[in-house]
Amino acid sequence: VQLQASGGGLVQAGGSLRLSCAASGRTFSYYDMGWFRQAPGKEREFVAGISWSGQTTYYADSVKGRFTISRDNAKKTVYLQMNSLKPEDTAVYYCAVKTGGGTLERDFGSWGQGTLVTVSS
Repeated sequence: VQLQASGGGLVQAGGSLRLSCAASGRTFSYYDMGWFRQAPGKEREFVAGISWSGQTTYYADSVKGRFTISRDNAKKTVYLQMNSLKPEDTAVYYCAVKTGGGTLERDFGSWGQGTLVTVSS
């Protein structure tokens, strides 16, 4: 599976953005997926995950209640709706395929190229 993230940009604090992650390949719907982010000078961190069916979602505490992950298997796309954005949400956001049992970076693979989200105060 190859992944292409898009939808990043500059937004004011309190605003919203919707990220998309388009996948190529016929097996997209078999995989759980996730979103990560990496802020300048920091390690990549887990943001949100979704099961292959879309029935199960889970979030990092830092985004719970503000971000929503979803997917459309027919369109081979995973989304991340981000509301009430804060300056600390500024990062490059990546989508990835879940290959392991946890939410660490090593539990994901086939990383997309990332899309930059900048939240101004």
